[in-house]
Amino acid sequence: MEEIRLGEVAELRLEAERTYDNPPAEQRVIVSWRGPDDRRHEVDAFWDGDRTWRARLSPDAEGEWRFETRCLGPDDGGLGGRDGTLRCVPSSSDLDLVRHGPVGVAAGGRHLEHADGTPFLWLADTAWNGVLKARPEDWERYLRRRREQGFTAVQFVLTHWRAFAEDACGERAFTVEDGKALINPAFYQRLDDKVAAVNRAGLLAVPVLLWAIRASGDLNPGYSLSEEDAILVARYLVARYGAHQVAWILGGDGDYRGAGAERWRRIGRAVFGDRHDWPVTMHPAGVQWVGDEFRGEPWFDFVGYQSGHGDSEEHLRWLTVGPPARDWDTGPAYPVINLEPNYEGHVSYHSRRPFTDREVRRALYWSLLVSPTAGVTYGHHGIWPWMEEAGVPMDHSSSGEAPPWHVALESPGATSVLHLRRLLDELPWWRLRPAPELLAEQPGEAQPEAFVAVSATAERDLVLAYLPLGGQVRLRTGGLTGKRRVRWYDPAAGVWQDGGTLAPSAESEALDCPGEGDRVVVLD
Repeated sequence: MEEIRLGEVAELRLEAERTYDNPPAEQRVIVSWRGPDDRRHEVDAFWDGDRTWRARLSPDAEGEWRFETRCLGPDDGGLGGRDGTLRCVPSSSDLDLVRHGPVGVAAGGRHLEHADGTPFLWLADTAWNGVLKARPEDWERYLRRRREQGFTAVQFVLTHWRAFAEDACGERAFTVEDGKALINPAFYQRLDDKVAAVNRAGLLAVPVLLWAIRASGDLNPGYSLSEEDAILVARYLVARYGAHQVAWILGGDGDYRGAGAERWRRIGRAVFGDRHDWPVTMHPAGVQWVGDEFRGEPWFDFVGYQSGHGDSEEHLRWLTVGPPARDWDTGPAYPVINLEPNYEGHVSYHSRRPFTDREVRRALYWSLLVSPTAGVTYGHHGIWPWMEEAGVPMDHSSSGEAPPWHVALESPGATSVLHLRRLLDELPWWRLRPAPELLAEQPGEAQPEAFVAVSATAERDLVLAYLPLGGQVRLRTGGLTGKRRVRWYDPAAGVWQDGGTLAPSAESEALDCPGEGDRVVVLD
């Protein structure tokens, strides 16, 4: 009997007896697994070229697992009616993804957590082209360094798209012939180990299945493919990579509002049905809120949004007082995560200046505190397109010149993410909720760049405020249940400074930021 360690991926190989012109379109193979507690777990097998099909599973419990296969298409004795067993044995891994188990939505619906109830803080990096372009040794180096810098997840694209037309072999994820998508297994065979490497590094893999923006639409499958073929491609990717620890982004950078939303609701239902194992979201175009379009969908697990790469007053206010701050409390409860704030080094749409680490921190902290704290994504202009040398990313001519990925890897913004992680690791961040009512004065009303974000626990035993310009913050302290320690945190340097104590008062209290630059004040 084959043995596999908990947290590893088992692979079953099947050989078809029939010949198919377009195997994924003509045949569907379901593998039913039964674990030691008699739970049933079903996965799709995927075509891997010629007559070969494979199915992957990562057992989530120790003991004996039994499988049997069946065909939903034509009878095929090589694919259906197969059975067997494997044994899952303990793992010695110290990775959180193994020790604490898979990531899902917490019972309260406001953050993510592991299977054992340990909160999971989403601190993702953006490497849209990383799996597609990186050399394996470079990818391993990148993942290792990002884990050291406090990241917990990596977002990447799994097909050709507007910034990646073909791979080094001159091939694409699929071709379209006579109006039908034909998947290229060789393309994905070259990606398999790089996808697996994300989990090996202890990071959650966050693949985009269907990039969907209208710009250069022929390259973007979520925009160019028929609904039938979009479902086909997405199902294939879920079958191929769903045994890894992932969170799926079904659509990337598209407009899913209004009439377009129903198409994506249908795609989501067809791809994930009622048996999806991992969190699923949508990544919309900049300053578009689509939470209301997908609330209640059985496959939709958290609200993703993109505050984007603008710095006009309108764009800043969209994040600080717009939908992320205003609509998170519309039921039912979902985690809310900014999947694309301004990238470090990316030129602003408005001021035409590259964003610095200071503007990056501002977007990160605003995103974390204007909605219930669940996580946020960081991005660097040299890493999302995986630049091998300095230049302007493909099909993004107005975004500015980007440095090579290995230079961008050590940026001040990435160091700020490490300091952010260390700050939140000290605190019960999953209990935080926006608390603008604690502010006696909001400087952001007159100057959006000065917006102070405040969050607190329901019991008011923890209060956080982010001051993007430093200075003074005036808090209403009457709701505090007792004397609180005051601490100031420098998010650029990762240094704490004592601020004394603060007792409840009928009057508001002014707290003066020590030193220059942005600061976080913590009352606990």
